[in-house]
Amino acid sequence: MEMRRTDVLKASPRMFDSELLDRLSRVHPVVPLVLFIPAIAVLFALGQEGMGPPAVVGLLLGGYFFWTLTEYWMHRLIFHFEPEDGIGARLHWIIHGVHHDHPNDPMRLVMPPSVSVPLALGFFGLFVLVLGTPAAHLFAAGFLAGYLIYDMTHYHLHHHKSRTRAGRVLRELHMRHHFQDDTRGFGVSAPFWDYVFRTPQRRVQ
Repeated sequence: MEMRRTDVLKASPRMFDSELLDRLSRVHPVVPLVLFIPAIAVLFALGQEGMGPPAVVGLLLGGYFFWTLTEYWMHRLIFHFEPEDGIGARLHWIIHGVHHDHPNDPMRLVMPPSVSVPLALGFFGLFVLVLGTPAAHLFAAGFLAGYLIYDMTHYHLHHHKSRTRAGRVLRELHMRHHFQDDTRGFGVSAPFWDYVFRTPQRRVQ
């Protein structure tokens, strides 16, 4: 029996032969909050040493701003790098292709810890190298807060109807990315970068 389109969109196909790897590819949307809110709190506390309020606010905002830029380019260059065959095509499907094939799968809408934690540690190491501490702590706190906003926004756009105008606009733009033109509209929580880099979604006349 052929699956209805709505069933296909919310299906959660097996990604790996290994039972462990397949389980790790799925994650409840609460998990990023449980992992990263305490991390952000610790980083924020550590970053207070010797920092005045203007520096604290500036570094937090700087980290958040850098996340929005990372979100855009990671989505555009990595998630949408689409080789036609071979291991590259397989990697693309694992990283992002499965989400476009089944965008309403509720367990594959936020980044699994097996990916998000190593990435967070890598970025934190980069921030320490460039900024030193305690500035890197605050910058990382803003960066990770931006990541959480992105992950929760992404889940919300797929599974809830927003009551605010801003939420409806974000949902419309992201649904166009999925169902109209996936070569545009890479900013999920920060769509202003699409205008900066000339990839905004075009309105259907």
